[in-house]
Amino acid sequence: MSSNPVAETVASLMPRAKEELTELVAFQSVADFDQFPRSESEGAARWVADALAAEGFQDVALLDTPDGTQSVYGFLPGPQGAKTVLLYAHYDVQPPLDEAAWTTPPFELTERDGRWYGRGAADCKGGLIMHLLALRALKANGGVPVHVKVIAEGSEEMGTGGLERYAEEHPELLAADTIVIGDAGNFRVGLPTVTSTLRGMTMVRVQVDTLAGNLHSGQFGGAAPDALAALIRVLDSLRAEDGSTTVEGLSGDAGWEGLHYEEEQFRRDAKVLDGVELIGSGTVADRIWARPAVTVIGIDCPPVVGATPSVQSSARALINLRVPPGVDAGAATKLLQAHLEAHTPWGARVSTEQIGEGQPFRADTTSPAYQAMAAAMAVAYPGQEMQYAGQGGSIPLCNTLAALYPRAEILLIGLSEPEAQIHAVNESVSPEELERLSVAEALFLRTYAAS
Repeated sequence: MSSNPVAETVASLMPRAKEELTELVAFQSVADFDQFPRSESEGAARWVADALAAEGFQDVALLDTPDGTQSVYGFLPGPQGAKTVLLYAHYDVQPPLDEAAWTTPPFELTERDGRWYGRGAADCKGGLIMHLLALRALKANGGVPVHVKVIAEGSEEMGTGGLERYAEEHPELLAADTIVIGDAGNFRVGLPTVTSTLRGMTMVRVQVDTLAGNLHSGQFGGAAPDALAALIRVLDSLRAEDGSTTVEGLSGDAGWEGLHYEEEQFRRDAKVLDGVELIGSGTVADRIWARPAVTVIGIDCPPVVGATPSVQSSARALINLRVPPGVDAGAATKLLQAHLEAHTPWGARVSTEQIGEGQPFRADTTSPAYQAMAAAMAVAYPGQEMQYAGQGGSIPLCNTLAALYPRAEILLIGLSEPEAQIHAVNESVSPEELERLSVAEALFLRTYAAS
């Protein structure tokens, strides 16, 4: 990184950043209070609030949102007449999954092979540290030239929409000229990237019922309709022979114009086993950024251990459908439900229920904020030009903010590059990426203020 005062300040703050991220990762802040103590999330929220107060933020508040979680807000005033920038991250995390599969404990930040491991290190507690580093670097080098609002969400991973509903009820709270969402990531380590599109999503639960109760498979099997077999046929109907998503009425042939994603690189990033084919058609970027993708994320049926020779009377599944930009998530939900009902065999009774939704997002990459970010990233990543990528995941708050503040510019950056393995075991963050992106954000705020 080329030498400049902001970069030098951020470099000097990295040991402190590691200590703070260690403290924050230690909170088991999973917003599923049936599995994890509410006190862990509340502790993380208080940590964020205390950190903002220590940096001179005003009006620091723990906001009780409609889904029963807390978001943290603070306002740092800048010069009179300055622009306002909202910095977003979330402190809640995904469950650790199989803790035994982690090389080191998931809630203990551990340095290994040049990376810092721990649940939330990249997604998205590291994003909060990134914002703090950027602001500290500016304060040490002439001051923060914009008004800054920070919002740290407490339930982003659960998709329960607490902050979205709160923002809609208090539309003045998060109003800003530009919004920086610190919950995305570079296309790969060392390649500065802004995420210009997000797929939306819908979650649908489907249940198939065929009998009043389970039956002996020897006595009744062969004529009695098996609910699990019916469900399997329904789920199989959601994919073509090549694995492409096939929801009737939902287009699946859009293309991606922008950064190219080589298939071999994707295989390495996704850790696809040797000999196993990728699914779908078109380029990898088409498939993961521009087209719908269905995933069966859970099935209720008898486990193998302890199973009895029975014809199943009932079975259900939870389906996640990623919705590409340009498609309304509500309309996609109706198409998915109609498809499931139409493809249920043997007259079996079928019911569907939507349990979550987020709209897709597309940014205006021609705006002054994007120009300012490109200039900042060119300094933070010498010799690299800022790239535009999509993201297959969804951040529902983006659409809420875009609807509430249609004149605001929204940029998505962050620490979740492929090696971070967010949502998987052994999640980690690259400290070099944390350092460079903190420099980029600081320089962006300075450049944007002058634009």
